[in-house]
Amino acid sequence: MKHYEGFKNKRVVVLGYGRSGRSAVSALVELDADVVLSTNEIIADETLRQKLKGLGVEIVDGHHPTSLLNDAELIVKNPGIPYTIDFLQEALERQIPIMTEIEIAFHISEAPIIGITGTNGKTTVTHLIGEMLEASGLKPILCGNIGFPATSAVREAGADNILVMELSSFQLMSVYDFKPDTAVITNIYEAHLDFHGTWENYVRAKLNLLTNMAADDKLIFNGGQREKLGNLQLPYDIEYFSADTEAAAHIQNGMITYQNRSMIHLDEVKMAGMHNHENMLAALLAAKHHGATDEGVIQTLKAFGGIPHRMEYLGDFKGAGFYNDSKATNNLATSFALKSFNTPIIWIAGGLDRGQSVDELIPETEPVRTIITFGETAEKFSALAERTQKTYDVVENPYDAILRAAEICQSKDIVLFSPACASWDQYKDYEARGDHFKEGFSSLGE
Repeated sequence: MKHYEGFKNKRVVVLGYGRSGRSAVSALVELDADVVLSTNEIIADETLRQKLKGLGVEIVDGHHPTSLLNDAELIVKNPGIPYTIDFLQEALERQIPIMTEIEIAFHISEAPIIGITGTNGKTTVTHLIGEMLEASGLKPILCGNIGFPATSAVREAGADNILVMELSSFQLMSVYDFKPDTAVITNIYEAHLDFHGTWENYVRAKLNLLTNMAADDKLIFNGGQREKLGNLQLPYDIEYFSADTEAAAHIQNGMITYQNRSMIHLDEVKMAGMHNHENMLAALLAAKHHGATDEGVIQTLKAFGGIPHRMEYLGDFKGAGFYNDSKATNNLATSFALKSFNTPIIWIAGGLDRGQSVDELIPETEPVRTIITFGETAEKFSALAERTQKTYDVVENPYDAILRAAEICQSKDIVLFSPACASWDQYKDYEARGDHFKEGFSSLGE
């Protein structure tokens, strides 16, 4: 961990005590900050309370009183807490800096940082980069939005490690000093407008990743979306990837090609779908820039079959293939999933109603035979089924959906759970939703 005194003796309010909040508190204590923990939840664990107090942490639980702002010099917030809450609105009026724990991580990291963001594919790209580097004998540490806080990762990383950091738009809304050595932006499509308010705000949050990058840094960007960079002054090197046009990494005659060198044919890679091909190309560029070997890259592409809840193949039942794509929380991700198959699809969809239309999915429904829907958006998907002349069923949840799919599926069908909606109407996150779906699949053999 790099020596840094920028937080020493500063009065820092940590807002929220989830995974990132716990890590931020621990890091700030080590950096000799004067830490106040404010959380809406009551910390009922007396052992934990005493441990925090023993570290000198002041605990204010059950609410976020604005009186804490009277002597606050800095706020480190949980990324999911919206800026619209009264506490943060008042902090903004008082011009108190508000950041997430990635800022702390940047200042104390000895290791180079690969920062990955984008609307879709960032988790897959993060894991691919990590696998490619590890297969090349290097020492990556995956962290950030994937569940291992950045401030935890940097405290165990040395200069010989490489931090592969997934970053959400929530984490990037306010960037002060943070910068990666290599930035990867997979794509930018409309998402999370309920949090960001406008499309412009969302795009700005994603591009904040580039704010502090310098001439010796590198940006890896989707070649099909060059216009998203707009009029930004970009002093650093840019490499583009594209599945359908020439770029630093692209696909030519079915071959994954890097710097005009053919590396591996798509028939040899495990992941399917053009969106996954782009993920592989983006990861290839980042991994090669940080020392990955051709052998490490090729080994990874042959073996890597995806990660849980992202086009995760569960197995066959009655000759039909079952896929868990619970991570598909928007129309775009689901459109990619639907386009990955040519055989008849039983499509399971539904979840939180954010007010978005599902009509843009209509062009992708040609191979769909039946829609099974649930949750707040069940009515929207039922209406979509009627408009596209598909049969449909409304069920209670994904577990029930898979049981119904098992009743009606035929050999060579694909049963695709790709919700196109967030999970929060019924589940705490998409992982819990996907796990419930997988429980349903496991029950089919009982």
